[in-house]
This record gives sequence, structure tokens and C-alpha cells, in this order.
Amino acid sequence: MSENIGFAGQIGPEHVEQVVEKGFKSIINNRPDMEGGPEQPTSAQIEEAARNAGLDYVYQPVVAGQISELDVRTFANHYNELPKPILMFCRTGNRSNNLYQLAKQMDLLDD
Repeated sequence: MSENIGFAGQIGPEHVEQVVEKGFKSIINNRPDMEGGPEQPTSAQIEEAARNAGLDYVYQPVVAGQISELDVRTFANHYNELPKPILMFCRTGNRSNNLYQLAKQMDLLDD
């Protein structure tokens, strides 16, 4: 984590106020809908809560263990354009962190 980015495991609409309280301005969701079954909140549910709280929101699902160069470049574009700090999440936070680290290694991030 840096001053511009944070990583988390699965969040739900009920966690968005905490995200705001921690000072985040944007959320990137890297977890595909239904990956965890029907109890997993959908991206649309989280997006509605995020936008109602004044946060920017991006849904960029990636499959664990299958992150492509296109995924990394797409993430970097989002990262460079979204208000910071950004909270990224997936099931555990690992694939979000991997996306960020790969984009850093490829020198795609503007910070």
C-alpha cells in the first residue's frame, strides 16, 4: 500500500461508508461477479453504494492466476485517471495487489 492505493478482500455495500471514512476517493473491483457464489455482493450493488457515497467506481474483473498484459494496461489507465487514493479489492486482495505490482514493474503508473 502507498498513499495512493490500498488493497482489501471482498467488500460489500455496507462497507462503503468505512471506505469513505478512511479517505479513499475511488474503488476498483477486480472480483468477477458470482465467483464466490450467490452470497457474494454484485458489482452493481457495490457500485450503487459507492456512487451514492460520492466515490468513483470501476468494475474490472480479472480471473485469479490469469492476469494478462491487457488486464495490467487497462488497470493502469484506470489508476492514472481515477481520483486517489484508490481502494482495490478482490476475494483476498492478492490479485488486486498483483495488478498494481505488474503495472509498476512495467512503468505504467503516473506516480
